[in-house]
Amino acid sequence: MKMMNGPKLETLLETIPRIQQRFLVKLNRLGLKTVKDLLWHFPFRYEDWREISTIAGLRAGDEKTIQGEVGEISLKRTPRKRMFITEALVSDETGSIRVLWFNQPYVRHSLQKGKLVSLAGKAVLYKNELVLQNPNYEILGIKKEASHTARLVPIYPETKGLTSKGIRYLIKPILESLEKIPEFIPADVLEELKLPEINSALRQIHLPQKGSEANLAKKRFSFQDLLLLQLKNAQEKAALKKERAPLIKYDLEEIKAALATLPFELTPSQKKALWEILQDLAKAHPMNRLLQGDVGSGKTIVAGIAALATARAPNNLQAVFMAPTEILARQHFQTLTKFFKNFDGGIGLLVAKETKVFYGDELETKITKQKFLKEVTAGKVKILVGTHALIQKGVEFKNLGFVVVDEQHRFGVKQRALLLRGARLIPHFLSMSATPIPRTLTMTVFGNLDLSIIKELPKGRREIITKIVAPENRPKAHAFIRGQVRRGRQVFVICPRIEKVEGTSWNEVKAVKEEYEKLAKNVFPDLRVAMLHGKLKSEEKAKIMSAFANLPAGKAGASADKSERIDILVTTSVVEVGVDVPNATIMMIEGAERFGLAQLYQFRGRVGRGEHQSFCFLFTDSKAQTTEERLKSLLTAKNGFELAEYDLAIRGPGEFLGEAQTGMPDIALKAIQNPELLKVAQEKAEEIIKKDPELKKYPTLKTRLNQFEKEIHLE
Repeated sequence: MKMMNGPKLETLLETIPRIQQRFLVKLNRLGLKTVKDLLWHFPFRYEDWREISTIAGLRAGDEKTIQGEVGEISLKRTPRKRMFITEALVSDETGSIRVLWFNQPYVRHSLQKGKLVSLAGKAVLYKNELVLQNPNYEILGIKKEASHTARLVPIYPETKGLTSKGIRYLIKPILESLEKIPEFIPADVLEELKLPEINSALRQIHLPQKGSEANLAKKRFSFQDLLLLQLKNAQEKAALKKERAPLIKYDLEEIKAALATLPFELTPSQKKALWEILQDLAKAHPMNRLLQGDVGSGKTIVAGIAALATARAPNNLQAVFMAPTEILARQHFQTLTKFFKNFDGGIGLLVAKETKVFYGDELETKITKQKFLKEVTAGKVKILVGTHALIQKGVEFKNLGFVVVDEQHRFGVKQRALLLRGARLIPHFLSMSATPIPRTLTMTVFGNLDLSIIKELPKGRREIITKIVAPENRPKAHAFIRGQVRRGRQVFVICPRIEKVEGTSWNEVKAVKEEYEKLAKNVFPDLRVAMLHGKLKSEEKAKIMSAFANLPAGKAGASADKSERIDILVTTSVVEVGVDVPNATIMMIEGAERFGLAQLYQFRGRVGRGEHQSFCFLFTDSKAQTTEERLKSLLTAKNGFELAEYDLAIRGPGEFLGEAQTGMPDIALKAIQNPELLKVAQEKAEEIIKKDPELKKYPTLKTRLNQFEKEIHLE
């Protein structure tokens, strides 16, 4: 069914008569299905063809627009290269010029003798004659406004068969007939910031008369997304302050006693983070905090002490640790049972095919899942560790007070409701992240969370020696690795992919299966090499990781029984977050140029967790200077946050965080590019919410905010 009236933002492109099927296929490839999708497909740059020259005034090298009448036009084919050349003679009152288009035979049918045309292109010398080469062109009408010449011409992200010219052809008539969009940013805010109204901004971003118009339009759209995000954050903060949470009255002397049993002293920033968390737990509204710290900085023990305080509180509360993988869940369980040996309130582990409970005195008891869930419901398991199975049906808590989630910061109120199962109070919430996130990005994406940062590594932790290894130095690196294994150490080998992908650029990239075969059979046939990747079944992954992680120091190498050890683990980024193997001292990364710096930083942090000197080898076949500069920054950066800033500048937040995690990489990028705009958006959002928490005076803004939440997956 074709539309009759002017299109709306939600109108499907397939209902617009002007847009033919051949366009729809290509638009779909760009993810553009509605009018809004198309109009929000913004230009990434503009070509300036505003300067109109006479033909006589053109000089070689000029990039200008000329306007004149088409004389002769012809199409010929070169005999050797079999290339089409469309040739036209265009004249104005000052002279004539030949215009050439290479391999664009369709131009012959578009331009006809006697037509007035506008041409924007570069004047060059061709066979000792000044010609205009491959210009943009359009036929001039009496009242027709130029779209492709004689103006600032927008250049868009393109796809095969759909150029910027084609996108301009589609956008302009839609803009001219579009039903007026209601403005949702308050008028006083627009006026104060001197930003254009939304309908004007759309026209100015696609059809600007001058550069300042395009810049203001871009600023307006950046601001509106940041404002919506900050409003959402401000609303969440305000809503949580109204909610009731269990008031956790911790015993400071008990906390000190627990800290005294640890085999190490907390660092100053660990102590500060723990104090901030404990202060929040003692309040009657829910904590909503992000605990950031480099790999190996000791986040788990800080969260563990807070969980212990919760479990020992007089109001008989429970605490939960939720991890993204079974490997990490098991590791958290081992950490808690190792350091809280005297805790008899029950520390439980719930993963896909295993349930067990620790009741102090180093005793672990395997029990059936059914019995385990009954113990949890009865409140006999005070600290529960597991994967997202914890929020599935059948898991019911007696009195949940504290939730810790690892590496997933957008764990919203609705997901917490799944943990509550009808309870009156909302538990306190702590998110942990080993990903170093710059302040601007934290404010943008996680602005609803209070922030605690662990800045330094634990005392006695040695610096990891990092080297970039060129292809000719691989044998030396392999020899060094063998020597380390014979001394009892273990090795991680990271590859970008599980297996080769034929017919793509990834075909040249090192793959886990191929690298495993090479290392096991050719390079280290005398050592035990194992393989781990995401396609393996959960129990198989857990078995391999346990065999690698649980090996006591000193038992590896030639003298150990081969059935007991894994010397070298070849894997993908499945080990990126959280895996702790103190005896692993070498991180060897194949195709290092294929990873972001933040990822490489995470990988490197998987070693250096024990007493022995650790090493990180970055293997690359790339000779590019940019690759070398990027990898060298890993050697020189003082900390993860400095490296993260560099990584974000190069790759952008979509690569840095992963679009699936944030749902809003473009918004985060705008914040990084313009932190001042982010600050203003945050201030305006807080002002609006303070005056009108439910946005009753701003119905249009409220409607747009509800749509925005769905668009960026915050539901």
